[in-house]
Amino acid sequence: MYCVESYILIICTCGHSVIQFLVLHFGSEEPSISTTGRTAAGRREIQTSGFRPPSDSCHDWIGPPDQHSNLRPIIFYIPKHESPLERRLRELRQETQAWNQQFWANQNVLFKKEKEEFVRSRLKAKGLELRDEQGQRVTLDAEEMAEFYKAFLSKNYKKQLFYNRVLYTKTSQSPHHPLLIPVK
Repeated sequence: MYCVESYILIICTCGHSVIQFLVLHFGSEEPSISTTGRTAAGRREIQTSGFRPPSDSCHDWIGPPDQHSNLRPIIFYIPKHESPLERRLRELRQETQAWNQQFWANQNVLFKKEKEEFVRSRLKAKGLELRDEQGQRVTLDAEEMAEFYKAFLSKNYKKQLFYNRVLYTKTSQSPHHPLLIPVK
């Protein structure tokens, strides 16, 4: 059996400065890595499926999109002789991933909730129900939804700006940034 492997290099830039880069490795199979759920207290937590890459794998493994954040979780490769610097970088990447997952899960829940409220209020103003006589969901046209999207983005502008600044700091200002670690 042959394993087809491919790599994707993603480079995010701002002007002439590199903000972030990722090298994603894809094998012949896409493992089911994680699911999400809620604790008894209602807090969201990421639960792993128990999948682990083969012991001879020397790459990060990318999972299917999380149902709440829409981000793909990563199982990070841990080299047998990981240096303290490599360990710190991996831990920073794991912390950033957890923070990123939580931010987008919260943002997407808020977006869906506000979108549903917007649609309900507009339909109510028109004297319509959420479903028509055939049971099909009634939708608003693109112009009406554009009003919601613009309002949502404006309302959350500062939050998004804060997110971008923190992400920039986490990914490019660290002395452990991948571009600054010597290649072996």
